[in-house]
Amino acid sequence: MIRWMIVIFLALMCISWFSPVLQKLGFGKLPGDLRFHLFGREWFIPLTTTILLSFIASLIAQLI
Repeated sequence: MIRWMIVIFLALMCISWFSPVLQKLGFGKLPGDLRFHLFGREWFIPLTTTILLSFIASLIAQLI
């Protein structure tokens, strides 16, 4: 269980670091991606983008 929590956390960190590049490709603007302002900052939680990218990664892993 803790291993999956770490993997999900690292995936969310990677997506947030690469979000400017992913936004140019259309990711990050999907239905289900949460973007809100709280405490004077903009927060972004890419739920749908994370699911879609993990699905693509699992397809690539199965092909290799």
